[in-house]
Amino acid sequence: MRTYSLDDVYETRKRRDSWWTVYFVDPVACRVALPVANRTHLTPNGLTTFSLVLGMVSAALFAANQLVAGACVFYLSFMIDCVDGKIARLKGTGTPFGLWLDYVGDRIRVVLCAGGLAYGQYSLTGDVRYVVLGAAVAVLDLFRYVNAPQMKRVRETVREARGLPEPEEGRLPRGRSLPKRLNRFLARRRVRSHLISGIEFHAAVFVVAPLAGAWALIPLAAGAGVLLLANEVFLVYRMWLFTRRHSVAPSQESRERILV
Repeated sequence: MRTYSLDDVYETRKRRDSWWTVYFVDPVACRVALPVANRTHLTPNGLTTFSLVLGMVSAALFAANQLVAGACVFYLSFMIDCVDGKIARLKGTGTPFGLWLDYVGDRIRVVLCAGGLAYGQYSLTGDVRYVVLGAAVAVLDLFRYVNAPQMKRVRETVREARGLPEPEEGRLPRGRSLPKRLNRFLARRRVRSHLISGIEFHAAVFVVAPLAGAWALIPLAAGAGVLLLANEVFLVYRMWLFTRRHSVAPSQESRERILV
């Protein structure tokens, strides 16, 4: 059996990722992935399932008002969720079912943890704002994951209709404007340009806020939610500009693809 090095694991990192993952998760996940790859026969799907179980434990801890323990287990769950992708890319053992399992597992973890936080704080304080908070977190996360593939379909449909090339992965943006210079700066450090993504949202709600204390749950979660929603609106605006710039009447087949 091949023995992998830490450099091999580093090669499995995404070309660009969220800043929370780059700076606070990958340094741990890469070092965990190395012994997992070399000393165990754990599969990516097995790791994904383990991550989901940890997510359920985190939700139960939140429901029991064990905020610090819940935050630590949630971080561990997310870190293992990163390890499964590294193992899949390192060994070439990823499967289409694994993609589905990872996607659905993430949604289940967020919904359960949001419900756990809401239940735990409401049972302790009787404050209905925590119920609203839990529902808002779950709905916003689900909206983000429904919106992203639809925007991707629209872009693909326009590119296909106009014969536009696919964007080159990893290509640094040209130009001297401040946004492009900032984007290049971030790209060299593997950080994505949209700094408030779903991952940072999860980190704020389920890690940072619980570690700060119950007082921080509502203001931090609400602030992170507003920033995430603003980012989604900005992404939709960029998609609208793209479709307007390459305006084309979609065929019946294209319309069906977008609506499916």
